[in-house]
Amino acid sequence: MERIAVKMATQLRRKIVMGGVTLTLGALAACGPKSTPAPPPPPPPPPPPVVVVIPPRPIPPMGAAAGLYVPLVGEDGVRQTVNARISTAQTVWNLRSAYNVAALNCLKPEHAEILGGYKAFLKSQKKGLAKANTAVDAEFKKKYGTGYVRPREAYMTQVYNYYAYPPTLQNFCDAALVMARESINVKAAELNTFSGRNLVMLDSVFENFYRSYEQYARDLALWKSKYEPAPAPATTAVAAPGK
Repeated sequence: MERIAVKMATQLRRKIVMGGVTLTLGALAACGPKSTPAPPPPPPPPPPPVVVVIPPRPIPPMGAAAGLYVPLVGEDGVRQTVNARISTAQTVWNLRSAYNVAALNCLKPEHAEILGGYKAFLKSQKKGLAKANTAVDAEFKKKYGTGYVRPREAYMTQVYNYYAYPPTLQNFCDAALVMARESINVKAAELNTFSGRNLVMLDSVFENFYRSYEQYARDLALWKSKYEPAPAPATTAVAAPGK
């Protein structure tokens, strides 16, 4: 019996020791290094830079120069050109001047009828044109006195330059061709109405040009406000002491 008791005691101590070892290993395992958590994902790449597409700088229409002065439209809706508010006699004479410009400058084959029409117009309307010329002289003389010749010549120079403006010349010649073909059948008594009607028709060429130029000016101002860099601020030079 004593042997049995000793054997059981030994086994009990062995279990206790083994249990202690087991507990110790468990405790060690619990106190050991923990697994490192995975790092967070990298931030997304920045969006690509916005590409600003700058449209071409607006250019004047029909090859005109930049900074061109465009006659203004008055309160009555009439653009202040050489043909604004002129008399019947001046209308006839300005129409003759326009016809003269066309005969001298519209030299393309498609405009060949203009020169012949102009010569025929001068012949068929000789009396009416002379009467208009005399009336225009009287109007300038009334306004300027005895020195009326110079202002009249200056005004007529403006009229010729108005019709001979290079950017509008092609369209002017096309319109003058229409006028030339009509002029062949105009009777002497119809000169005033013919002149008034066709002067408006010829002026539409320039009115269309002026409107397109005004639109160009607006487009250019908008383009500059968006895409043209602001000018560098001006610097003021300061003299050094003793200078």
